[in-house]
Amino acid sequence: MSFDSFACVYIYLINKCSVYWLSGDNAVPLRACSLIFVILIGGCASKKIYQDESFNPPVYFGTHVVRRGETLYAIAWRYGRNYKELAAANNIVPPYQLNEGQKIRLDLKVSSKDSAANSIVTKKKPIITKKNKQTGINKGKITRVKSKVQTASRIKWRWPHSGPVIAVFSVTGNINKGIDIGGESGDSVVAAADGEVVYAGSGLRGYGNLIILSHAHDFISAYAHNKKILVKEGDKIKAGRRIAELGASGVSGAKLHFEIRKNGRPENPLDYLPGR
Repeated sequence: MSFDSFACVYIYLINKCSVYWLSGDNAVPLRACSLIFVILIGGCASKKIYQDESFNPPVYFGTHVVRRGETLYAIAWRYGRNYKELAAANNIVPPYQLNEGQKIRLDLKVSSKDSAANSIVTKKKPIITKKNKQTGINKGKITRVKSKVQTASRIKWRWPHSGPVIAVFSVTGNINKGIDIGGESGDSVVAAADGEVVYAGSGLRGYGNLIILSHAHDFISAYAHNKKILVKEGDKIKAGRRIAELGASGVSGAKLHFEIRKNGRPENPLDYLPGR
């Protein structure tokens, strides 16, 4: 039985129990249903799906209490948010130092400016320039318009590992906020672009040993499941520098999970990485 099936049974049983209770029936059915409820929840918890663990939609309510060693970048990553947005809402200025026990507000909305920037851009039609009438040629010259990604990203990206792509970006079905690249344990993982290490650790569930780099133009990249982290927070990194050893931390087989985010929102890395 799937997780979804468990959820449906749970809701049905609780509703039936409520009817019995309110209609004056004895408490026996309620106790029986409560027992089934516990069994179903136990079954649900035993199923682990990597994509589901790493997928959390943006959170816009409540607060987060800072734990020892946490950074603003890691907190923003965890809740699918832009770190600058969280900093502004909580009056935190660069270099974004946090204290253990500090409360971070999450109850803010994306500004209209950010919403406009994140909206889908309608493709422009090719610009056709007519030839000189004396030539008698009507075909014209087509000037291709650069894609949204090419225009938005001025960063020169490179592949973080040379292995094959074994899982692609997906926002439906088996959610995957990046791509998975196959490889051997101990292989080199390199920085995909110039940047700064803003997180290096294993505190984010579903990512194992994780490195997050901050880049220009509000881009962030992530490298997960590393065997060994070779950099520390605050390091300035050049594209192509070895930052980790590929591994299987948090998963069953060796691979690199790679993500690119813009303003906190996951992007398809294949839209940015050069063709092979």
